[in-house]
Amino acid sequence: MATFTPADLEQLSLKGISREVVDAQLDRFRTGFPYLTLDSPSSVGNGILPVDAEMEKACLGRWSRFLAGGGDVLKFVPASGAASRMFKALFAFVNGADDVPEAGGSVAQLVEKIGDFAFYGQLKAVTEKNYGLSPEDLIAAGRFKDLVGAIILPDGLNYGALPKALLTFHRYEDGSVRTSLEEQLAEGAQTAASKGGKVRLHFTVSSNHRKLFEAKLAEAVPAMEKRFGVSYDISLSEQKPSTDTIAVTPDNDLFRDDAGKLVFRPGGHGALIENLNDMDAAVVFIKNIDNVVGDSHREDTIHYKKFIGGLLMIVRDRIAALSAALASDPTEETVSEATAFVENILFIHSEGLAAERSLAERRDVLLSIFDRPLRVCGMVRNEGEPGGGPYNAYSSDGKTIAPQILESTQIDMNNAENVDMMKNAGYFNPVDLVCYLKRADGTSYHLPDYVDPQTGFISEKSAGGRDLRALELPGLWNGAMSDWNTVFVEVPASTFNPVKTVNDLLRPAHQ
Repeated sequence: MATFTPADLEQLSLKGISREVVDAQLDRFRTGFPYLTLDSPSSVGNGILPVDAEMEKACLGRWSRFLAGGGDVLKFVPASGAASRMFKALFAFVNGADDVPEAGGSVAQLVEKIGDFAFYGQLKAVTEKNYGLSPEDLIAAGRFKDLVGAIILPDGLNYGALPKALLTFHRYEDGSVRTSLEEQLAEGAQTAASKGGKVRLHFTVSSNHRKLFEAKLAEAVPAMEKRFGVSYDISLSEQKPSTDTIAVTPDNDLFRDDAGKLVFRPGGHGALIENLNDMDAAVVFIKNIDNVVGDSHREDTIHYKKFIGGLLMIVRDRIAALSAALASDPTEETVSEATAFVENILFIHSEGLAAERSLAERRDVLLSIFDRPLRVCGMVRNEGEPGGGPYNAYSSDGKTIAPQILESTQIDMNNAENVDMMKNAGYFNPVDLVCYLKRADGTSYHLPDYVDPQTGFISEKSAGGRDLRALELPGLWNGAMSDWNTVFVEVPASTFNPVKTVNDLLRPAHQ
């Protein structure tokens, strides 16, 4: 057991972290996380709900009725990460020995297409101010590092230190430009405006970027309200210090900085389950900040956002009706109907629903299954894009199989069957989901109660030139939602347009 000094305990207290939590984290470093046991990759009819044209029409109608009735809906956008990984190749070039980009490489592509980026006008203003030259003049003079540095460094656009939300993503025919933050406002106006045109959005931000967010919103919101005829209700939150995790040395001893203080690291996006838990809304859409397109490319996104929202409401309606029937009239017919719904719509297969169980036992299991947060997740056919995927996985006690979103770190790659399943997985997770967070009586679920603590992972990092081990909390859409009811449904690849590197902005969906 680790020895903590009085100063350590005070540090824990200031962060709102208990000694018991840290001890549990230190144990986890020693034991590691168990892998999940897979049954199969999800496919249509086996974990992914098949939907025909009639059902799709019903979902769109249900969503329209929900909004028209003053539906309680919020758009939740994780936006706290810096965009530094977008510019990894650019930093490597600026800091490297070569003065000319490698032919055919990503930096050479950026240089060749520099005028096609939406931020070109801003970049031109910077290069003319700093060097008295346009981007094209710098290229002609062979001053490639000055050009690339003007994009990422502090004396330029400083894109290497800004969050993705504040980067200019798209340019319009009238010469105006929008950041990904503004495109999220536009998407919200077109998919989640409730009665009276009210659009609620929540962005998670880092403390050092909060003032920049506030300034950008103050500038953008009036124009977007006028453009879309809505009113925005926007809130911001930061990842809680209490969700930070302790760092250790490669030998699993406490890692301390040069001043002797304990080192903590952010617990990953799984920590945001706490922020989501603070939201007072029945329906919440979750989508990454960088997965947005401009107005002319948004038709499919709008359609399928409304579709998954309506599907959520239809499933929620059915769960409420079945729960009420089970509570008031637990007949064999009612239990059989509810069991069929659990197995054919939620794709949950539980030993507790076996035919040899008593009627009362099966009724109680069904009521327990229904009394959980609900999510509908859009899944895209696997075409080589990175991302976790949908699988049908066993619970830790081995008694239940249910749909789960898994990351590769949760899968034992030394198991040949698992490797084969991953190779044949037909879908991946684009992080496009909508959640129902309230019970039938209107009270909110306490979301941390539905996290599987067995589903985090350990990563190797460094600080001050020294190696350390860091603990990532169960991810927001995988382990942090492990005990939710989940419906997977196929959505087209046209709804998934992430920007992972700066050159992704050259793709047609962003032009």
